[in-house]
Amino acid sequence: MEHVTEGSWESLPVPLHPQVLSVLRELGFPYMTPVQSATIPLFMKNKDVAAEAVTGSGKTLAFVIPIVEILLRREEKLKKSQVGAIIITPTRELAVQIEEVLSHFTKPFPQFSQILWIGGRNPGEDVARFKELGGNIIVATPGRLEDMFRRKAEGLDLASCVRSLEVLVLDEADRLLDMGFETSINTILEFLPKQRRTGLFSATQTQEVENLVRAGLRNPVRISVKEKGVAASSTQKTPSRLENHYMVCKADEKFNQLVHFLRNHKQEKHLVFFSTCACVEYYGKALEALVKGVKIMCIHGKMKYKRNKIFMEFRKLQSGILVCTDVMARGIDIPEVNWVLQYDPPSNASAFVHRCGRTARIGHGGSALVFLLPMEESYISFLAINQKCPLQEMKLQKNTADLLPKLKAMALADRAMFEKGMKAFVSYVQAYAKHECNLIFRLKDLDFASLARGFALLRMPKMPELRGKQFPDFVPVDVNTDTIPFKDKIREKQRQKQLLEQQRKEKTENDGRRKFIKNKAWSKQKAKKEKKKKLNEKRKREEGSDVEDEDMEELLNDTRLLKKLKKGKITEEEFEKGLLTSGKRSTNKADLQISDVEDDC
Repeated sequence: MEHVTEGSWESLPVPLHPQVLSVLRELGFPYMTPVQSATIPLFMKNKDVAAEAVTGSGKTLAFVIPIVEILLRREEKLKKSQVGAIIITPTRELAVQIEEVLSHFTKPFPQFSQILWIGGRNPGEDVARFKELGGNIIVATPGRLEDMFRRKAEGLDLASCVRSLEVLVLDEADRLLDMGFETSINTILEFLPKQRRTGLFSATQTQEVENLVRAGLRNPVRISVKEKGVAASSTQKTPSRLENHYMVCKADEKFNQLVHFLRNHKQEKHLVFFSTCACVEYYGKALEALVKGVKIMCIHGKMKYKRNKIFMEFRKLQSGILVCTDVMARGIDIPEVNWVLQYDPPSNASAFVHRCGRTARIGHGGSALVFLLPMEESYISFLAINQKCPLQEMKLQKNTADLLPKLKAMALADRAMFEKGMKAFVSYVQAYAKHECNLIFRLKDLDFASLARGFALLRMPKMPELRGKQFPDFVPVDVNTDTIPFKDKIREKQRQKQLLEQQRKEKTENDGRRKFIKNKAWSKQKAKKEKKKKLNEKRKREEGSDVEDEDMEELLNDTRLLKKLKKGKITEEEFEKGLLTSGKRSTNKADLQISDVEDDC
């Protein structure tokens, strides 16, 4: 391990409590990292802080230690229900991790109570726990914290409890905004007292984060910690101890390359990132079947209650594979991750940096590998320019086994696997279409046949993106996929029951249609339509004759005006005026003119 240090904790201008120093020694942190040495003194001197530092640089301790120190220095001790500090973070996993780190520092101080509020738990139980045990320090996700402010009817007046707030921390601030929590954050800020210290921590600085700094912080001190050496000169956003690789391979070779790599690195700890929850579900099952002798776990954002358990279990493993989405890309500290494998590139460039940052943390070494299709190779140059993140090419592995037939056989044997594969393919295509780097990741350039082979599909799914396209290079299996059963007998029994109900319903509807066709009322309805049609035609003819009569009357009137002009009874001016107003005169006047002409004749 290479120490990236800025001196010992004792060298801080503001001395730390002896118990805090003792905990740091127990945890094995004898020295500070640059972000800690820059942030802690300012935070403890009543300054608002906006800190930007590369992922894995020790930001958690940079706000946990000041929170404990500030609350220890309070003149008036906090009561059980008074909230002294709130830490808001975007994901449950990160909240669990921060709460675990915080517990090490609050353990020597029994006067402090802490509480964790995250999704996937019963909010009623959270209210009861707070009322019973209190919560001087709250670690929460935005949605659950906002919800707690609305629980006054259940006996929790959180708005009153936070009047004593000393510190607010927004961790992974850019991710908080990316995930659509801006409204929740603004709502929470309205409940909090203005006289507080606020810390905003992020690995990347965006315009949205800058707006949040202006709204939530008072005259903040901005801290930007870069890597030393080459990294500092190029403002590289990934740790300098990280070895970043890429591999270019076709869509129908990618899965074989991944399995071959994992089989050759069984004794190591890996994170494998996919673009969608459905891809995690499908490929997680595939890897479980094809990579033996290693623990494989799956985690994604749609898991409600299992996520925390899986996350905590994987952290304790010495070796294993965690198949995941970007829910694991931010701030998560999993010990000793050797490789971060990106099977699918992330939807935006900053997420690439955060994914890679799950390894090579706080002085440790680590490696990352992203798989790219041939048409996506320009993404390497884009990352080097946009994210200051250079990558080295890794050549295709040789002697890889073709495992796609085995994957097809799994789909034929179990409908659950077949359906997972179809959903994964559809979700991948839809995610690809929404990629932020759409000049590189273009849907129209995708080889759908090769992609479908790579997913080991039995047939092409029906979806708008494939409408009207032909795929001569993709050969579907000669099997009626509707007949593929579920391996789970209960699910298959339910499916057969649903099929029978559907058949009965269709039969009833078809019988109903035939009776309706032969019904007498229908023939009467038809006769009525024909009668109506004849009446319409008759009315049109009558309207046409009325128009002709009007035209004849105007012609006759004009002729009479001409006779009057010839006999000198009207002037030329009166004649022209009569032509213009033809057909618009009153009946009496017209009759009078007609009688005049007749008398003259």
